[in-house]
Amino acid sequence: MRANHPGLQSWVKVAPDSDFPIQNLPFGIFHHKEFGPRACSAIGDFVIDLVAVAEHSFFDDIEFDKGVLAKRYLNDFIACGKTVTNAVRNRLSEILDTDHEEWDAKGLEDFVLVPMAEAKMLLPIRIGDYTDFYSSMEHATNIGCLFRDPENALLPNWKHLPVGYHGRASSIIVSDTPVARPNGQTKPDPEQPPVFGPSRLLDFELEMGFVIGKDTELGESVTTANAEDHIFGLILFNDWSARDIQKWEYVPLGPFLGKSFASTVSPWIVTLEALEPFRQPGPVQDPAVLPYLKYDGLRNYDINLQVAIKPESSEAKVVCNSNFKYMYWNMCQQLAHHTVNGCNIRVGDMYASGTISGPEVGSYGSMLEITWKGTKPVDMPDGSQRKFIADGDTVIMRGWCEKNGVRIGFGEANGKVVPAKSIT
Repeated sequence: MRANHPGLQSWVKVAPDSDFPIQNLPFGIFHHKEFGPRACSAIGDFVIDLVAVAEHSFFDDIEFDKGVLAKRYLNDFIACGKTVTNAVRNRLSEILDTDHEEWDAKGLEDFVLVPMAEAKMLLPIRIGDYTDFYSSMEHATNIGCLFRDPENALLPNWKHLPVGYHGRASSIIVSDTPVARPNGQTKPDPEQPPVFGPSRLLDFELEMGFVIGKDTELGESVTTANAEDHIFGLILFNDWSARDIQKWEYVPLGPFLGKSFASTVSPWIVTLEALEPFRQPGPVQDPAVLPYLKYDGLRNYDINLQVAIKPESSEAKVVCNSNFKYMYWNMCQQLAHHTVNGCNIRVGDMYASGTISGPEVGSYGSMLEITWKGTKPVDMPDGSQRKFIADGDTVIMRGWCEKNGVRIGFGEANGKVVPAKSIT
């Protein structure tokens, strides 16, 4: 695809460490003081107003309803199909290209570029359904060692299917939205009755999410071969977890209030097409998977992931450096398994990877693992320690790919924890 070429340069100044070079051109929704929510892309430190680009006739030869760019969510734009969304991304690449002469973009910056500091980024999609997986073998092994027998850390089904559960779509929030510490039942003393109050073991979970871009009918299944036709792009995902609430409620049906209070996503959806140069092989799957989960080609992605914790009155400290390439079950397998029973999917549905942990302590994707269930506290720059997340802490997630001098990033997924709301 033209937009991915590493030699492209934009006439918009883009810093070398920017997440948004001309090769990225992600999609999002922004709000400005002069107009309501609308679709956008990003270049350097600017938001690209797609409504304004359309008003200047740059999309006239691309057949789609330009009105979808002025809607509150990207769903209707995404539903136009990859023929349209890829054409829009390629046209932006042509307009922004320093050496492209077909499109006269002189003075265009005055009409279509908005400084990011002046733009409020919004949740980019209307999420109908949300599913969370459990697909990092390193994470699943760590959890098995912490709570079960280290010799049998993985449950019998884990290497045969992508384990998942249906989460709560309504509480998925965009970056920079405060996260209230959840209330709930916990059982701190095994010999005493449960108690009610704020979670004391609030945690983050480092994940990637993918967004559905094409519907299926009830009874239809997606295969690993055509799964990418249904995946629009990826997003950073923090699956906040209240470990103490979760531990008490977990048996027999699994996560509920310990997960449903909030999940934080980045505001930018990076397309699969932008990530094409960063494909790589996944881990060897042993034992061999059933036929419907087999796949061909490179289906994992080399995406660097980082988590930092910033106390309210102190500098941030990086506590995790991981990578999306570690995933045992890839997105195509996850989607194939999710739909093998005929479950239908819809544009805007969100799927999260599950916590992404690497093989080393510094790459663990949750405080539960980093501090080994609170036994190894993390020292913070202000002299305090963290076993889990404290009120006033901001958890900052970042993700980016780098190859041949090109960096494709996701922005940030940030959430500041505020005290629990009182229950009267």
